[in-house]
Amino acid sequence: MLRQLFGSRPAECAGGGAGAAGGDTHDFSYYLKCLIGGSLACGVTHTLVCPLDIVKCKIQADPTKFKGMGSTFKYMLQTEGVGWTTLGWLPTCIGYHLQGLGKFGFYEIFKDLYGGALASAVGEEKAFKLRTVMYGFASASAELIADTMLCPFEAVKVRMQTSATGTFPTSFGPAFSQINQNEGINGFYKGLAPLWARQIPYTIMKFVVFERTVEFIYKTILGKGRDEFGRGFNLSMTFAAGYIAGVVCAVVSHPADTLFTAYNKKQTSEPFMQGIKKIYAETPAGGLWKGLIPRIFMVGTLTGLQWWIYDTWKTACGLQATGVTK
Repeated sequence: MLRQLFGSRPAECAGGGAGAAGGDTHDFSYYLKCLIGGSLACGVTHTLVCPLDIVKCKIQADPTKFKGMGSTFKYMLQTEGVGWTTLGWLPTCIGYHLQGLGKFGFYEIFKDLYGGALASAVGEEKAFKLRTVMYGFASASAELIADTMLCPFEAVKVRMQTSATGTFPTSFGPAFSQINQNEGINGFYKGLAPLWARQIPYTIMKFVVFERTVEFIYKTILGKGRDEFGRGFNLSMTFAAGYIAGVVCAVVSHPADTLFTAYNKKQTSEPFMQGIKKIYAETPAGGLWKGLIPRIFMVGTLTGLQWWIYDTWKTACGLQATGVTK
């Protein structure tokens, strides 16, 4: 059963053997490849959609001024030209490369650790039946680590993208230095709790929905495993499952994302819960859902591309694509 779940048992559980035919031995080399693949998946995609992220943040940070995706794009182009489209790209690039490394790489590690522990406790057959719960715990654990690495860069990025023109540096180095001088470590990590509140539910959905969608496509709709199809088809199914997972992620995590954006925008050192309560009280009816449409488009595309890049990298390295298909 665990061979179905992992491709092969982790090296420490399988005695370092090759595992099932065509499977992957989950040793140091395997995890290193997954860490690199995750870094590429998140870093590249988030950097590419930086303009859309800026629009989303503008709508969330000032919903009375910025009403919708199209009008915000138009306003930004009219008032600031095209230069605004790269605002915050460097902290985005650095931060999300680190986040992807933690998110995907540590997910693979925790999935094997928790799966092995669960199999030892209840047996392999029951462990396989509980795989959805295990996916959830593994992804949540990975995101705790990933967000800790991302948070300082996300704080700089949000401040750069949402501050009024002329009130905050628009280059990464000066922006980082100003937060450090004015607020110290708290300026970089004051948003960690809301980041966890946004990202952990998001990531649980991202991995659980993806894994189960892949399984549904192959086992229920197609009735065949990945190894019976070509690489191109398998990667297209990866993208489709990733996009579906992304839409669910966007809806589940959007209110927390709005609060996180507003909290990071405020240059204050007040306690997290006090600040969040104040922001919530000041938010107009439905305000927590402002920017949902551009975020669905952004997150759906991002998540589909991330899984596509991740599985493309894995298969290029000679590893199996992600997901149970038999």
